[in-house]
Amino acid sequence: MIHLNYALVILLVVIAMLFGIYSRFKTRIVSRASRPLAIFLIIFLAIASGGVVSAQVTRNPAPLNAITSLPAPTPGDPTPANPPLLTAVAEPSNLGDFVRDQTALLKLGKSLFWDMQLGSDGIQSCASCHFHAGADNRSKNQISPGLLASLKDTTFQVGGGPNYQLTAADFPFHKLADPSDRNSTILSDPNDVASSQGVFNSVLVETVPGQAADNVTSTPDPDGFQINGINVRRVEPRNTPTVINAIFNKLQFWDGRAKETFNGVNENGVADSSAKVYKAVKNNAVAEVTVSLDNSSLASLVTGPPLSPFELSAAGRSLHDIGGKFLARRRKKSTALRPLAKQIVHPQDSVLGADSSSPQPGLKILSYDALIQQAFKPEWWSVNNKIIQVNSNGTTTVKNIGQGVALLDNQFTLGQYNFGLFAGLAMQKYMSTLVSDQTPFDKFQAGNTNALTAQEKSGLTVFVTASNGTGTTPGTNGGGYCNTCHTIPEFTRASVRRTAGVASTDSGNPLINAATNGFFANYGVRPASEDPGAGDFTTSRFKAPTLRNIALTAPYMHNGGMATLEQVVDFYNRGRGDDGRRDPQILGLNSQQKADLVAFMRTGLTDQRVLLEQAPFDHPQLFVPNGHPGNQFSVTSSGNTNGTPTATDQLVEIPAVGRNGVTTPKPNFLD
Repeated sequence: MIHLNYALVILLVVIAMLFGIYSRFKTRIVSRASRPLAIFLIIFLAIASGGVVSAQVTRNPAPLNAITSLPAPTPGDPTPANPPLLTAVAEPSNLGDFVRDQTALLKLGKSLFWDMQLGSDGIQSCASCHFHAGADNRSKNQISPGLLASLKDTTFQVGGGPNYQLTAADFPFHKLADPSDRNSTILSDPNDVASSQGVFNSVLVETVPGQAADNVTSTPDPDGFQINGINVRRVEPRNTPTVINAIFNKLQFWDGRAKETFNGVNENGVADSSAKVYKAVKNNAVAEVTVSLDNSSLASLVTGPPLSPFELSAAGRSLHDIGGKFLARRRKKSTALRPLAKQIVHPQDSVLGADSSSPQPGLKILSYDALIQQAFKPEWWSVNNKIIQVNSNGTTTVKNIGQGVALLDNQFTLGQYNFGLFAGLAMQKYMSTLVSDQTPFDKFQAGNTNALTAQEKSGLTVFVTASNGTGTTPGTNGGGYCNTCHTIPEFTRASVRRTAGVASTDSGNPLINAATNGFFANYGVRPASEDPGAGDFTTSRFKAPTLRNIALTAPYMHNGGMATLEQVVDFYNRGRGDDGRRDPQILGLNSQQKADLVAFMRTGLTDQRVLLEQAPFDHPQLFVPNGHPGNQFSVTSSGNTNGTPTATDQLVEIPAVGRNGVTTPKPNFLD
């Protein structure tokens, strides 16, 4: 309203000026020099008028102004019937205590996220499971057995073994004779999970400075990822969610274990009082300090996967070890890792293009040391003749060390020791740019009533209408009740905005297990005994994920047990209950209403920039493991000599893409 008033004042002033010029023209007093001014003012008037018109556009056109599927109001969402446009999440309030150059921080974050050198094998990166619309579209060797069950299950029920090639016929995992009837005959009901493959099972021997792959010992896989005595790549026990728009989540991971306060060390936030980093202080000394950065659940998240023996790491690796590998280390033949040294970076990359060495791999920036020193204040990485020794009991000792003296494997420079702090804040900065807010729905919500098709508008009506069904009595009003959990505009109730004012979960507050934080109990996907999530083995609790770009991120649910949006809608329409519970809420949607709802989610929530990998969703080249030559019954050995045989890798290239994206979208899951 304030901007509108200013525009009206400017408009009145311009009209008065034009009237004066017109009067002078009329009396022939005006000079030739005044005529260009008149033309300029006329153009300015047209622009100003357009601005006034655009300022008067009504947001939230029907049916958004009549939402009935409403979560309870919160301080961050006092009027849920009138949802705002998607807005950014604040950066950490004390980020300036650590960072001195945000541009360098973004470069560091994007480089680390996509760099294959991060994995113990020199192949796995964070992006290896998040390269397709922020998620994963691979379908071979993507099955994990019931590893999180109260009675751990290492048998593969889908396909009969690891390295299986999934097909459309495998889905949904909970298969009914009649998909519309939750009580019809169950045809299949495996406890397996469709997820993402990571590293081979191994134990760390040492990280080697300047060497992409760690020295490891391959050991027999204890969880069934082995065929005829040959280890295959392990698969995570939960489905991979997208990192696009993850900045809007208050907590990260399906179970919310990555907290919103970053302690610089791990996922646990302020609940871990032992989490410390080191800082250079006066007189060339270093001191152990506690750090706390708000709005930083993504930074907390980053500390987990690089150490996961499923995702990126050999067992026994620490973030300090990764720092010792990535950064210069005083040791014979020691060299720092060059950013993205194994991958081509497109010369038009929206963040890294100016530093690309294309057509050669890597960046012109010679080391990660240089990027860290540009991005972070010196007190977090620079000190002379001091090292931090990590003792066998986990304690640390600061020692003096002379110039030219080689460091032991358990001794680290200040920068190496603080690598987790750097990686967390840098990759959080990068992922905070991955915001998808230009979908047809966003344009519709902003006032363009033609941005959605007639069918998508009908689907949106289903989405925001509360079902009038009760228990086993089907609804009759065409309500999908979707918005109450997948709340607009983030399309998740677990967002920072929605949970504003909810007590912090960092100290183990039980509200993490409540709908007030966007976590829902016993929602019917699988029994709690198979995977409790944030609950226990009697009550499962999982975070409601965002639905933005949902058409691109199959398979669905925390177990990846549904391959199509139609299967998801059938699940909710019949009253859930795949976990065997008998507390349904049958929606009662007819075939047209289901089709409309799917259309809204499939096309109305897809951002074309994500689909076509345009900035900020462009990226470096990547090689991802796609299972192994052979099948679930037979694989060939790679010929490794470091212990248990490992299967030959089958790598797929994801080409480098610049800011302008691609002309042909990449195939989705099982396409």
